[in-house]
Amino acid sequence: MSHPHPELTAPPALPDNGLRVVALGGLGEVGRNMAVLETKGKLLVIDCGVLFPEDHHPGVDLILPDFSYIADRLDDIVAIVLTHGHEDHIGAVPYLLKLKGDIPIIGSTLTLALVEAKLKEHRIRPYSMAVKEGQREKLGVFDLEFVAVNHSIPDALAVFVRTEAGTLLHTGDFKMDQLPLDGRLTDLRAFARLGEEGVDLFLTDSTNADVPGFTTPELEIAPAIDKVFRHAERRIIVACFSSHVHRVQQVLDAAEKAGRKVAMVGRSMVRNMGIAAELGYLRVPDGILIDIKKIDSLRDDELVLICTGSQGEPMAALSRMANREHRIDVGPGDTVLLASSLIPGNENAVYRIINGLMRLGANVVHKGNAKVHVSGHASAGELLYCYNIVKPRNVLPVHGEWRHMYANAQLAIASGVHEDQVVLAEDGVVVDLVEGVAQVTGVVECGYVYVDGSSVGGADEALLKDRRILRDEGFITCVVVLDAATGKIASGPEITARGFVEDAEIFQQVIPKVERAIEEAVAKGVLDDQQLQQVIRRAVGSWVGGKIRRRPMIIPVVLQA
Repeated sequence: MSHPHPELTAPPALPDNGLRVVALGGLGEVGRNMAVLETKGKLLVIDCGVLFPEDHHPGVDLILPDFSYIADRLDDIVAIVLTHGHEDHIGAVPYLLKLKGDIPIIGSTLTLALVEAKLKEHRIRPYSMAVKEGQREKLGVFDLEFVAVNHSIPDALAVFVRTEAGTLLHTGDFKMDQLPLDGRLTDLRAFARLGEEGVDLFLTDSTNADVPGFTTPELEIAPAIDKVFRHAERRIIVACFSSHVHRVQQVLDAAEKAGRKVAMVGRSMVRNMGIAAELGYLRVPDGILIDIKKIDSLRDDELVLICTGSQGEPMAALSRMANREHRIDVGPGDTVLLASSLIPGNENAVYRIINGLMRLGANVVHKGNAKVHVSGHASAGELLYCYNIVKPRNVLPVHGEWRHMYANAQLAIASGVHEDQVVLAEDGVVVDLVEGVAQVTGVVECGYVYVDGSSVGGADEALLKDRRILRDEGFITCVVVLDAATGKIASGPEITARGFVEDAEIFQQVIPKVERAIEEAVAKGVLDDQQLQQVIRRAVGSWVGGKIRRRPMIIPVVLQA
């Protein structure tokens, strides 16, 4: 089993008979999925998603893949293929198309509808082509065939790529639900047929690879949701992803049985479910939907609200309800149903919301105390089935943290794939398929690109470190006015501190230390403002570290008078 090493360097030129795969996101993380395929000088992009920020990304709205690898080769991109409509697979498309707006987008009907609605907000009119399972399209040096797969959103596709250098099968996100709500199974017959033809490189979803057995069918959670609806005393508030059509369908069906009306809360939820209903992927019972503005006309026990915020997103509706910053006041007797799993890294944010809602008196039902969610990803048993059916020559686990990809690699080896033909890679690592053998050949630049308000790429790790220090350690300013002629202190030092529990008076203790440090520096001939600022920073930092055991941001200001 090959894997990347820290000493990797830039890759060599790709041989004419080679197929190169570079993941710009989605390897070693849950989200930001994006793979770039290259052969004969042409590029094919598979997915282009976002990663949602965590607590250590203060102020960041979204995290994008790093496009620098392809930024000067945009004319070589033949298309962007989208496997399904979740944000972690389509959310970064607008930012890539801002670099070159006429790159064709290929995907299923629902996927394209969701991404086109997003692009409309960015005022981008894309060139798009809708495809469906069984369809085959030739795009220059890439020959694509699309395969139906089952996931937690309708219309998901795997893509099989034929090139002169070899073949590649990318599953996208998938599972093998044998009782799907929409009757659309993962097409294992197509997988077997492609396996017979020969799959040189198999890119497989790793998200649930460390979960034994088989993922529970969606159908089995309906009784648990119905039970929640039967026992709810007042309002029912359901939180899920704004693109989780199957879950919303189950909530609508349960509401119909319980005689309740449903209101959608949140712009993305209203938009996406409207698209799904219009295209026929969501069956909305007659008369069940009402506008959010009319909920006050109904009794609490007649109402269901469907909103976003199941991952603890601070600006989502559920978070604002928990913080009493939303027009909907959650209180005793209300039932809140978190109908989704926890994305790794979001646990603390979600538990904060659960605690906040329970503190307000709500009954919170979640995956931990009821069977109200099933995963959209294949577990270990399903992945083994796929390996045995496809019988790939080489395997590259994708989509997941390192532990998920490692577990997936072990499954591939257990199914008979030779250890040397299982490649574990991280974002930016270059994997070349040459003459039927896949191996790591180098690494390209592939960092996080932050969307911070209207800025894209302006924020960097240094800025986030400053924000974390301000948030966690506080800050101190020290203003000193020096006599320009003598270099002696004319005024100050004036100390201002924020973010400390200590009284302001305690900071007066550092003033003599600052005065002494300045006098010693000036005596040695240090008169430059920036150097004197460093002197002040060291003096204050040394004192506050020893006295208060904190490492705040220190902002020294030196003025000449």
